[in-house]
Amino acid sequence: MFTRQLYLNRLKKYQDTEFIKVITGVRRSGKTFILQMFRDYLQSNGIEKKQIVFINFESMKYQHLLTKNALYQFVTEQALADKKMYLFFDEVQRVAEWQDAINSFRVDLNADIYVSGSNASLLSGELSTLLTGRMVEIPVYPLSFKEFIQFKEYQGSPEKIFNEYVAEGGFPAVVLVDDPEVKASVLDGIYSSIILRDVSERANIRNDSMLTRITSYLLSEIGNPISANKIAGVLKNEEFTTANNQSVAKYITLLHEAFIFYQAKRYDLRGKNYLRSTAKYYAVDTGLRNTTLNKSYHDNFGHQIENIVFIELLRRGYRVDIGKYADREIDFIAKKGNETEYYQVMMQLPENNNREIGNLKYINDNYKKTVITANRMNVGNIDGIVVEHIVDWLLN
Repeated sequence: MFTRQLYLNRLKKYQDTEFIKVITGVRRSGKTFILQMFRDYLQSNGIEKKQIVFINFESMKYQHLLTKNALYQFVTEQALADKKMYLFFDEVQRVAEWQDAINSFRVDLNADIYVSGSNASLLSGELSTLLTGRMVEIPVYPLSFKEFIQFKEYQGSPEKIFNEYVAEGGFPAVVLVDDPEVKASVLDGIYSSIILRDVSERANIRNDSMLTRITSYLLSEIGNPISANKIAGVLKNEEFTTANNQSVAKYITLLHEAFIFYQAKRYDLRGKNYLRSTAKYYAVDTGLRNTTLNKSYHDNFGHQIENIVFIELLRRGYRVDIGKYADREIDFIAKKGNETEYYQVMMQLPENNNREIGNLKYINDNYKKTVITANRMNVGNIDGIVVEHIVDWLLN
């Protein structure tokens, strides 16, 4: 069993605190695996098996617990009066009014509580009201490039396998099989389950064709500025007569809540405010993009590595925006606490043109500025700005 050390460390950090640990992420990104990994860690460090309640609500074994009262009774009957309990609830959103049960466990039991779900709505509504200041989100993403190498048990040069990572992405179920047709089938199944279960069914959408078309459009336009108005215009030209700004915005929100896409807002560094006109959307996984669009990793490679850098920054705990400084564009502004970093991402530095470097130099502050390139010949330091190869940066 592999260890996803990043998530183990984050869970250990919050172990035995009053916070409800809320593990979120796209379906099949490894949330169940991570909960099981942490359960095994607890048992290897002296927590008795009878102190742990682990329920995966996707299993028929627990179908009788899909109401808050049934769940509450089941767990409290297993609670030990003289010991701390460790409660794990995987895909907890399947339980009707589950928030009440979780809050009651917090109040009534001596318990350390972990829940997971595949939709951002897990953190809103009644749960947010009941547990304000008492919960912490731990977002889970498909495998990083470093984890990708680990899962494949690859011993060669990382650069030789990087294109494979771009092509197939980091869903664990995909990485752990070798046959290309099986990989494509697994990715197609992941995509279908997300669209049909986590988006369409949840929102009671009757027009799946519009939803899938918007999804394909966003996947094909990663790294490009997009607005609901622009997408609505494209759909109307394709005879989706009911498409309008409101309906498109609703579908985009649903796809965002299912963690298929992440939004990067445009931030004006001089005006210190967000611009509402357009935003960029990045896919949770490039393999999902390539399989859904039936594209090779060569297609739009520059924007795909930009996508990988964006998700990696999120994985490392940054909030990420795209920047505007006068008439200059900054690919990413990454913030974490008091820390700010600026990034430009490109295939290679243009010959006799320092525009990408110049965009960063133009920003008049002392925060770290980095150019990430796919060309190893470009690496170095130019006027205090680090130019780093994409593989090196991902493995640091």
